[in-house]
Amino acid sequence: MKFIVLLFLSLFIFVLPADIGAETNSLRSFNELFPSLGESRKKEAFSDEGTIRSVKKNEALEFLPAPGSGIDLYGTVMKTNPAYLAESLLVIPYQGKVFTKLDAYNALGKISDLKGRLYHSSTRDAYVPLFQEATRLENDKSGKTVPDPIVPARELPNTETLFIRLKDINFGNCYYRTDMSVTPFGLTYKITNTKNITYLLFTVLKEEKFTSILYIEPLIDGMLVYSMAAADASDFISNMIDIPSAISKRLSVFLDWIRDGLRKDGVY
Repeated sequence: MKFIVLLFLSLFIFVLPADIGAETNSLRSFNELFPSLGESRKKEAFSDEGTIRSVKKNEALEFLPAPGSGIDLYGTVMKTNPAYLAESLLVIPYQGKVFTKLDAYNALGKISDLKGRLYHSSTRDAYVPLFQEATRLENDKSGKTVPDPIVPARELPNTETLFIRLKDINFGNCYYRTDMSVTPFGLTYKITNTKNITYLLFTVLKEEKFTSILYIEPLIDGMLVYSMAAADASDFISNMIDIPSAISKRLSVFLDWIRDGLRKDGVY
């Protein structure tokens, strides 16, 4: 009996890491993608919340992937001619199994889980929900809502476009298009506003002037979530609203959403 117990414990301790190691044989590493990132920034990326950095006008980015990696979020967001940028890195560790692109896709499918996620409001000096409602829409013309899938997908589509409505605590109902596409190593998830974002009587961001791109790839080290967000707001609006802070807070909520989505599937 004692022998059986010892055998079981040895399997529990030693077989799991071996399985993870076998699954990661064909994956890239974090250092391979971000070889010039400093150790302090790398430590932040591997923390529970990751690291987010607002970028001022004409300021250099820190989180650019290595040339030849096939990852170019910067080139995509710069097509919108943004005045403000934010960049972020998060690596979610594996616990039990290696995440897949399909796991990430299913996590991103839980639009309703964006509702109620907290951020710290400096004006209110409290943690408040950023999005008071979060729903899928039937299409970009109709306001009819549709539910999230109840059962996780078993196959990963090459591309997918969804339309969503997020009731923002500051800006009211905001409408977005999400475009998911699969890449050789991961997948990208682009979020773009399809209508003007307003505050009181003012237009904060015109249509398609906010873009957030999430790049997700299973690495040897864990699931990489590399993100960039961009906005083009006028100087008048920027004097009223802290645009860099607004972008960073929304990016932070998106990261929290993805991480929790993986946990809910019982993967993490």
